[in-house]
Amino acid sequence: MSGECGLADKKCVPCEGGVTALTEAEATRMLADLAGWEFAKEGKAIIRRFKFKNFKSAMAFVNKVGEIAESEGHHPDITFGWGYAEILLQTHAIGGLHENDFIVASKVNAL
Repeated sequence: MSGECGLADKKCVPCEGGVTALTEAEATRMLADLAGWEFAKEGKAIIRRFKFKNFKSAMAFVNKVGEIAESEGHHPDITFGWGYAEILLQTHAIGGLHENDFIVASKVNAL
């Protein structure tokens, strides 16, 4: 699987805290390579809203995102309903963004 800046080829590493969050400059550089994503929660998260033709399509997409999350061990907050899905990524253990957030975002974009 290939993706923005090779992120989709990477694997998330366990992060239980004890590491620092990405700096604003680092996160901004990584975000620039992810189509459709933007900062949320005062720069401590990234978010993207996807549109679909109906509820069934949105649910199928969310299920695929869930598979990615489980395989990476890094789980987004997901909101979805008729015709949309919203994915929010952040690393709670460090109170900000980690490369893992961008890896999962890139894999979601590859869907």
